[in-house]
Amino acid sequence: MPADPATRPHAVSAAAEQRLGVARWFAARGYPVHPLAPGAKTPAPNCPDCRTHPHPPTGCPCHARSHRWCHGFHAATTDPEVLGAWWREEPGFGVGVSCGPAGLVVLDVDAHGAPVPERHRLLPGIRIDDRVDLTGLSSGYDTLALLAAHRAQPHPAEDAGTLRVRTPSGGLHIWYRLPLGSPHFRSSSGSGPRVALAWQVDVRASGGYIVAPTTRTAAGVYEALPGARTPAPLPLWLAAELTRTGHACSAPGGAVTAPVRGPVRPSGPAGEGQGAGEAQRILRPLLDAVRACAAAPRGTAFTEKLNRAAFTAGGLAAAGHIPHADCASLLAAAAEAARPHQSRRNRLVIDSALRAGGTRPIHPEGRS
Repeated sequence: MPADPATRPHAVSAAAEQRLGVARWFAARGYPVHPLAPGAKTPAPNCPDCRTHPHPPTGCPCHARSHRWCHGFHAATTDPEVLGAWWREEPGFGVGVSCGPAGLVVLDVDAHGAPVPERHRLLPGIRIDDRVDLTGLSSGYDTLALLAAHRAQPHPAEDAGTLRVRTPSGGLHIWYRLPLGSPHFRSSSGSGPRVALAWQVDVRASGGYIVAPTTRTAAGVYEALPGARTPAPLPLWLAAELTRTGHACSAPGGAVTAPVRGPVRPSGPAGEGQGAGEAQRILRPLLDAVRACAAAPRGTAFTEKLNRAAFTAGGLAAAGHIPHADCASLLAAAAEAARPHQSRRNRLVIDSALRAGGTRPIHPEGRS
């Protein structure tokens, strides 16, 4: 039944204020935002000039000149004034978050009624023994559970420690953030022929965007589930799986870089400034050497490389250039990517070398 005309303007205004509030909430935390077309999960359409004169999104003059929303996530911003102008112009906009510049990795679990492929295509790169009963498997929930069980890890869909958003189609968005200094990952489709994590599990990361909770489309509302309201750090085992399946990439934005205007995420604890940047410069090649051991099961001096990286990290942490917890997280992620079957041994090597390195503080000055 139609709403009372006398109350409709107030209802529309309240809904628009809620959407703008959500956009500003994400932007204030350093997550660049862009508008979605009213009632849809796709980006708002380009301006007429961009539609009639095609050009690369990264060179679009509308972004810097008139702060338009052309080209979707490429226009994403954290500037609250720009966001206010966008939602005043079109109160019906939904909210999209650009994942790459935000440092987000979101698992988009689908529950579509699609034919189940052969078992060798369910988990790329993992052979599922014929004795494993797959009766009832029908969606991304099932393949993600299968992947977690294969790695003896908890099911991410049940991870109440991070933001989880139910989609109108019955799917689930599981939000994670990249730890400081972590490699970045590219987006993919669960049915992709080359890069995929699991059947019917898409990855929203660099080069993609995700629909923010409270956004309403013609199909329904994106609703946050009970539990955490912010993204938790990406679990090490999932980072290792994304690396194994070819998702790692060098740039936060993938092939392109989204413009981020306005305030950025506030600085964290002491040691996350210039010193942290220098510390990461020193650690990066050492961590890369550890991750490169994934190419061969033996004969790569894996333990020696991990020990060297951890010893150096311990020295940098002791000198106050990078938090100890960040060092442990980076080292564990690199080790897990190379030798996921020996997590306990990796941790023993890391802990021992971090303690040893902590007795010899390292200052980046003068190192190259």
